[in-house]
Amino acid sequence: MKILVTGVGGPTPRSFSIALKKYSRYKMYELIATDINPLSMGLYQTELFSKSYVIPRCTDATYWDKIEEIVKTHQIDLAVILPELEVMEWSKRAEEGKLPCKALLPGSKIAGLLVDKAQMTELLDSLDLVPPSVEFDRSTADFSSVFNKLGNDFWVRSSSGTSGLGSLRVDGEESLKNWVQINPGVKTFLASKFLPGRNLACKLLYFNGKLIRSACGERVNYIMAKVAPSGITGNTSFGRLLNEPKLVEVATKAMDELFKVSGSPKHGFFTVDFKEDADGTPYITEVNVRHVAFTQCFAAGGANFAEDTIRIMDGDPNYDYNYKMYEFEKGLIFLRDVDSLPIMMREENLLKLN
Repeated sequence: MKILVTGVGGPTPRSFSIALKKYSRYKMYELIATDINPLSMGLYQTELFSKSYVIPRCTDATYWDKIEEIVKTHQIDLAVILPELEVMEWSKRAEEGKLPCKALLPGSKIAGLLVDKAQMTELLDSLDLVPPSVEFDRSTADFSSVFNKLGNDFWVRSSSGTSGLGSLRVDGEESLKNWVQINPGVKTFLASKFLPGRNLACKLLYFNGKLIRSACGERVNYIMAKVAPSGITGNTSFGRLLNEPKLVEVATKAMDELFKVSGSPKHGFFTVDFKEDADGTPYITEVNVRHVAFTQCFAAGGANFAEDTIRIMDGDPNYDYNYKMYEFEKGLIFLRDVDSLPIMMREENLLKLN
């Protein structure tokens, strides 16, 4: 089976690919890789990818020409789209009926809603599923409304984007002002009440209006946490695989509301992130419209969402479409570091666009 995997410069597409190559026995896989950056390590991991391409950004006018050329050249069966911006572009094109091959994608409306974390938070506020929050622009001069609502201990981050972009635990107005100034790339911020409990993730796989699979995990520590003022880099180094059906209930309650509000079908893969308060009550901090970087750890524990995704897209007649929450061996943890050995090569051999 020939599969296109985009954005292989990021850890999530590589993790997805490892989950297929190492833990899936459904079929033999030939993976074709793309990324916009010729320095992306994944482009040169020949043990994962048989062919790699540097492609234009998904917003570029020539993007689809290049994608269609790759699909035709390699007779691609399925595409796995993981960078958020590409997910949104592919979702829009899917709704136009113009995809060059099959891909499991959410609706464009719910994808856009979830990328905007401030909008998502506002929509879920009435259900008491998110922490008290305030969105503000970087041009804001008076932060009194933020501190009046949240006190002097809250979490601030970019209102869009991933990997903890622009995130910091704030303890006073001076630190907030300084943080805004040293993050010029962030246009709008979302401040949320600080929650001291566990950092949890619930994975949900929907297909044609039904929830098919779910699983839960906990992020405990992060790779290279010391280099980020927040301690969060978006890449988990130590985590736990959990059996928590009540967390799935909360996650699906939120997704039901978001599907309804956006008028979107229950379709696609989502990772719902939670933080618990001091009493152990989980609140949603964001929802990713894709797999996340430790998906291979779930696969190693018996929850191979990568294989599930492929089998569903392939129309496997032996796949069980009845709902299942993956359950793990009690006490099962995972440890990760930077996931790959270095690649030595000449600079002249870097791939080039066109």
